[in-house]
Amino acid sequence: MPRQARLDAPGTLHHVIIRGIERGWIVNDGEDRENFVSRMAKNASDNGTTVHAWALMPDHAHILLHSGPDGLSKYMRRFLTGYAITHNRRHGRHGHLFQNRYKSIVCDEDSYFLELVRYIHLNPLRAKLVRNLGELEKYPWCGHGAILGRINYKWQDRDYVLSWFGKREGEAKKAYRGYIREGVAQGKRPDLVGGGLIRSLGGWSQVLSLRGNQESIFTDERILGSGDFVERVYREADEKMKYQLPVIEHGRKVQQLIQEVCKRESINIKELRMGSRRGRISKVRSQLAHKLVEDYGLPLAEAARQLGVSTSAISKLLERKVKE
Repeated sequence: MPRQARLDAPGTLHHVIIRGIERGWIVNDGEDRENFVSRMAKNASDNGTTVHAWALMPDHAHILLHSGPDGLSKYMRRFLTGYAITHNRRHGRHGHLFQNRYKSIVCDEDSYFLELVRYIHLNPLRAKLVRNLGELEKYPWCGHGAILGRINYKWQDRDYVLSWFGKREGEAKKAYRGYIREGVAQGKRPDLVGGGLIRSLGGWSQVLSLRGNQESIFTDERILGSGDFVERVYREADEKMKYQLPVIEHGRKVQQLIQEVCKRESINIKELRMGSRRGRISKVRSQLAHKLVEDYGLPLAEAARQLGVSTSAISKLLERKVKE
């Protein structure tokens, strides 16, 4: 079955889950963690993405965010591509680092925002990366300490999270601490990351009740919320997508860029797309690769097709750009 398109309207609340390929680690040490977090932060600031909660684990990561004006995909592509390239170079590895594409779940903010903040921030404790809540407050690879002001991550929107708990910072932090403490006993929450019907109804007991009453509900595995919320997301996504650049128009922009750069540099487009390295072609291809992936949001495979080389060649071109 072909994979479904993302619900990628700007300003949407997403729970993003990133996993290492074949359950492999995505961070190996402190330098990797610093690199991952700094790229997550910088690209969020550049893209207008708002990060509310996050947790970086050895083999996966969770991020709760509101997407920026360009939607989620462009932010995630720049963030993960840049990280994967520097990670692979540093560790002398090749190939994919992440499992397929990341998983993103559109969330009903009123019903699930606080639940997700708590679920995400308790990840290091559930995984025994910290021993208790006191250590969790000082743990730098999770957004919990930033919410409480114990760690200074200016790029993380702690004020919005605290606004759900009180008007004054002191009382809000106290209420937030209590809310986190209450969640420790809940353990894992498959209802927050499982199948669409389970998520829409809040658990298997509600699913069984629904079946007994022979009722139906509109669901989508990409959405965390009630049937009414799922329908509303569809309507809003369709409406917002009307104002975004159509795929055909985006393709024209890509072609126009390649033509303009080749004309300016006196490069033959056919030679470029045949993989030629003659003269300045390699340098121009490197410039275009960076532009197509970083600014136009093209996947590596599509950029490779446009520039007449392999996907791994595009990855190496981007890697050289990072070194410069």
